[in-house]
Amino acid sequence: MTYQAPDATDTAPLAQQIEDLIDGLPGDHIRVGTLLHALGDEGLMLVVILLSAIFLIPVSIPGLSTVFGASILLIGLSRVRDRPLWVPQRLADKQIATDKLKANLGRALKWVHRMERLSRPMRLAAMVRSKKMMRLNNLALVFATILLMLPAGPIPFSNTLPALALMSFAIGFIQRDGAAVAAGYGFVVASVVYFGVLLGGVGFAAESVFSGFRSGSSAL
Repeated sequence: MTYQAPDATDTAPLAQQIEDLIDGLPGDHIRVGTLLHALGDEGLMLVVILLSAIFLIPVSIPGLSTVFGASILLIGLSRVRDRPLWVPQRLADKQIATDKLKANLGRALKWVHRMERLSRPMRLAAMVRSKKMMRLNNLALVFATILLMLPAGPIPFSNTLPALALMSFAIGFIQRDGAAVAAGYGFVVASVVYFGVLLGGVGFAAESVFSGFRSGSSAL
């Protein structure tokens, strides 16, 4: 049985494309390289959705964002460079159990259903139509991935906002929905503001501790 990924130009809803992907998975195992090759460039956005959906909880497992973020980063960089995705041969040869893959895709699917209610093809088409704009969008995807990879997993929502940005970008790219892409930019801005507030709070707390220590030393 030859595995065929959903066509990236398919006009079917994104959720339907994921369901078709699940139904089309062959046998008991599939090579990582085979899966990535079959998905193609736009189909890799399904992988971004799957990996990002794991972080749509207030607090993530420490270290998980670095591992999954690195995978998303490779996808984003391949899009920026307009080249096929490169993965190490050792990773490409790894086998994935299709039952586990189907289970993970199924979990991602529920989030896609929720976000797809707000997604419509070719809204704000200027955001997704030109190559120059798509290059900027891909750079924003990479930046959102870097925000996701910051070592702040134990801090509530530190991974959630970048993950929402990545999912919005991915859905926007697949659905050609400029409004979803615009939402991705909104989540990127919210992430930057959130991290800025956190850093400001840490700086204020450090300054308070230092001032208290200095005052105590002067009193002695």
